Formats: sequence, C-alpha cells, structure tokens
Amino acid sequence: MTASLPDSFPPGSSLNGSPLDRPPAGCPAHATGPDGLQRLYGPAASEDPAGLYERLRRDHGPVVPVLLEGDVPAWLVIGYNEVLEVARSPRRFSRDGRNWAAWQEGHVGNGSPIAPVLLWGPDCTHQDGAVHERLRSAVNESLDRFDRRGLRRHVQRYAHGLIDRFAADGRAEVLSQYAQQLPMLALTTVLGLPDEEGPRLVEASRQLLIGTEKAVTADAYIQDALRALVARKHEDPGHDLASWLVGHPADLSDEEVVHHLRLVLVAGNETTTNLIVNTLRVVLTHPKFRGSLHGGRMTLPAAVEQVLWDEPPIAVCPGGFATLDVELGGRPIAKGDVLLLGLAAANADPAVRPTPGAPMNGNRSHLAFTSGPHECPGQDIGRAITQTAIEVLLARLPDLGLTVEPEGLSWTASTWSRHLDALPVRFGPRPPEREADADAGAGAAAGGTAGGPGACPDGGGGAAGEGGRVRRRVPDQGTAAPRARRGLRALLRRH
Repeated sequence: MTASLPDSFPPGSSLNGSPLDRPPAGCPAHATGPDGLQRLYGPAASEDPAGLYERLRRDHGPVVPVLLEGDVPAWLVIGYNEVLEVARSPRRFSRDGRNWAAWQEGHVGNGSPIAPVLLWGPDCTHQDGAVHERLRSAVNESLDRFDRRGLRRHVQRYAHGLIDRFAADGRAEVLSQYAQQLPMLALTTVLGLPDEEGPRLVEASRQLLIGTEKAVTADAYIQDALRALVARKHEDPGHDLASWLVGHPADLSDEEVVHHLRLVLVAGNETTTNLIVNTLRVVLTHPKFRGSLHGGRMTLPAAVEQVLWDEPPIAVCPGGFATLDVELGGRPIAKGDVLLLGLAAANADPAVRPTPGAPMNGNRSHLAFTSGPHECPGQDIGRAITQTAIEVLLARLPDLGLTVEPEGLSWTASTWSRHLDALPVRFGPRPPEREADADAGAGAAAGGTAGGPGACPDGGGGAAGEGGRVRRRVPDQGTAAPRARRGLRALLRRH
C-alpha cells in the first residue's frame, strides 16, 4: 500500500509527481510555494537559516516537506538521529538517482538546476553496494597517499602569494581575493591540474552549486577540463590524485575517474571556501568566540570544529531516494521520494544540543561531513587547508578588521549552502613578503635553486639564487603556527 502524503501538499501533487506551480508574481519574498511549502533557496533561506530551521522543526518535526529550485518537492530531514538513520541505511535510502520517481516520470530532466547534484552519475556518491565500495576504496586509498605536511607547505606558498597581491593596499575583500582562490589552487595541485586552470574552475564550481541557469553549462566545462587531464595522465602520470585513480587496481574507467575528480574539485572547493570565510567572519565579529581564543580556552582547530557545528559549509546535501514505502520521523515516505539531509539544522537539534550555539570544545560528532558509507572522504584535507589558510593570514595581517558592521554583511543561498557575498577587511599596509625578504636576506645562504612565486618550497630559507632572483621563504609548519598564534593574539587584543 502506498503511504499517503502529508496534508500540506496540494491535491494532485506529490513528492514523486510533477513540480508544483511557482508563486504569484506579487509575492514579496517568494519564501513559500503552494500551500505554504518552504523553498530552500532565495532570500528567505539566506537571511536567517537558524530561525528558519527552528520554525520548520516547530511546525513539522524532524522531517519537513520542502521545495527545491524549480519548485520540485522533496523531504528535508532536520533531526540529528533521523539524519543518521538515512545516512546509515543505504538499502532503504539509495543514492542512485535513477530511483527518483520524479526523474522516472520525466518531471526532472538533465537541464534542471538541481540535476548535476541529484541525478545519477558514475561516482561513488551516486552508487550503492559493491559498486560503491569499489569506487570508494579507490578514492580513499588515493587520498591517503597525500603527505599532509607537504600539502600544508603548498597551501602556505599559495597563501603567501595571494596575500602579497593585496598586502600593500591596506584593505581587501578576503572572500574573492583569498578564501575562494586558495582552496582551488591547493586542489589543482592535489588533482594534478595546472595552476592557471584554478580561476576558471572557481567560477564554474560556484555556478554549479549555486544552482543558477548556468549550472549545466558550468558542469560541462568542468568535466571537459577533467577529461583532458585524465588523457594527459595516461601519457604522463605524476604524484597526484588523477594519476593514482587512473592507475588504481580497482580499474576505474576514464569516465569514473573524471566524475570522482569532479566530486573532489567541486565539493572540496565549496566546503573549504565556506569554512575558511565563516571561521574568519566569526573570529572578526563574535566577542565570546574571540574571548575563548584569546584566553587560551580554545585552539584554532577547536575553533574550526565549533564553526563546523554552528555553520557547516554545506547546509544541505543529498540523502537518497526511498527504495520502498517507509516511515521516518513520523512521516510517511513513498517509494521514489527524494530526501535531503539538513546538516546545519541537525547540528542544532535540541535532542543533542539543548542550548543553541553552545561551545562544543572540539567535539567532532557534528554532521558537517555527514555520516555512514557516504561520509566525506576528504574532510581532513579540508581541515588542513582551512587551518593553514587562517594561520598564514593572521600571521601576515595581525591587525585585520572588518570595514563594515557585521549587520552589513549579506548572503546568497541555494538549496545546498549559504554563501557569504563578501568579507571586506582593512589592515595596516605592508610590503609583499617576497620584497621584504629580498631587502632583509639577499645575502643570506639558502638551499635549493631560485624560483618565482610559483616555485615549490623545499624547506630552505629565502635568498638570492642564480640570476639575482630571490626566492621568498615560506615558513614550515613549525614556524607558521606560533607566528599565527601571535597574530591571532594581536588581532584579539584589538577587540
């Protein structure tokens, strides 16, 4: 027997039926659709997500009927335990989009803004069972080959180069000039892409996850770039993820390799960008947060975990498609219905966190990276990039401060995440570090050969090499962290 849908859905429509009608043009906020169903995109979803989740929990409980872009109906799971139940039950909630009734019936096609995220693809996030295990093992084993210290050195080098571009200006917009650029530069190294691909891929991945009309075109661009990369790695393999996936014993097809590289590139860049800028914003705007850091009650890694609890970089992610009629959180879920995991809302569930915003003291049981067989495999790489990015920025610019009041910041939201539009800051102007190092250490001894800003550090000091070129010294992890802590303390004293 087919389970009935909640009364809140209009007659004749269903979660596995056709998309619902759009709101009338005169609707001021367009926050809700027919019969008051909440849209997960647009201004209302970005202004006060915590308040929105609290209201949805109060009105609907742990499982909520909502609308996606295009007013496609879905279930949003916002209870902590219910999210775990869906994430850890792949037999009842398949990740294969071909089980989605709306797709089977032709109501959602390849041109939909939500298609690149929800429809089936040949990567592990859209697979179940033995196929998922084969693909996931290839990704896990390849990512595990990366030297975390070596990755941090790359991130430090890129971070210094980006800061050098605006250090003398005394002000910057650190979202577009730093937080959006740094993860993609690091990930191009991880994947084996040339550095110059970074800026174009940043914009393409942003369009894909915002869910605009450009999402499908952006996805095609990303896949074309990655197919060219895979072809090159067959001929010239290197020390990178693309080469390791191509040569992995799991024998991935080229299309499978492309889609896994796309997964790491897009999801990794978006989550890490949001985590960097959200952590910086909290440090710059929240006195209690700053006080905990300044007083030594919280380390930077613990601060990052706190942000993962309070503002996970991905607010909502695919949860799966019901393979049979089931009940979840008191709601009847029909076979073929799509479920989304409300990670931000579940992290604030009073069942596990009675006081909103309560300090979690480094607790990692949040759902920012989901759980179960589809838990994010690259979360430690994301943490490493984030912590290094913040350490370097605060060490270089210890007097960092906002140029606007916190209330003046704005966000844009899609179904999947809430994006800060800009984070404008000011600081005391200073020369780029490579110029300062040239003045201070042109005659110092150094190991290695000279190189430009793109040269990979080898652990040696900065000094003049052949031809008089100066290699900027990139501090190793042992010197960067104490320097960053001094910068952080100086920043906190100002507030």
